[in-house]
Amino acid sequence: MSALSLRLPNSIHRHIKEIASQEGVSINQFISSAVSEKISAISTENYLVQRAKRANRNEFANILNSVPERTPIVGDEL
Repeated sequence: MSALSLRLPNSIHRHIKEIASQEGVSINQFISSAVSEKISAISTENYLVQRAKRANRNEFANILNSVPERTPIVGDEL
């Protein structure tokens, strides 16, 4: 594990301290979790962008057109 020196505005540090306390975790755990969530969000977005580049609208339309017509289950009509 490595250490990182981080400068934060006092207001952000105060919010982090309050939220970490409410969550029952240390400030380090809170920040580590927040950074992990951000990394996951960016990675997911990048993955979806790459997948979208490979998409083919005609193939997608063909797949949708192959779905049989059925009456929706009650509650799924909308």
